[in-house]
Amino acid sequence: MSKRKKLENSIRNNTANVILEDFEALIKQYGQIKEGAKHPKAILGKDVLPYKRTNPVHRPYVVDLLEMIDNIK
Repeated sequence: MSKRKKLENSIRNNTANVILEDFEALIKQYGQIKEGAKHPKAILGKDVLPYKRTNPVHRPYVVDLLEMIDNIK
């Protein structure tokens, strides 16, 4: 199993305690991060997810990101 798959699986298994670096690494695998005025935005295809940079990342942001990834696949 590659590092990318391991990262995604570890985030899927524990959505409550996701480190900001892992969250942003997962975004970069499937899309890009655009710096906004107040909050950065995860852009995956046509979907945009603004999120707050906290450590650990709040669970709703993680769940929304995983749903966006599932829509891409």
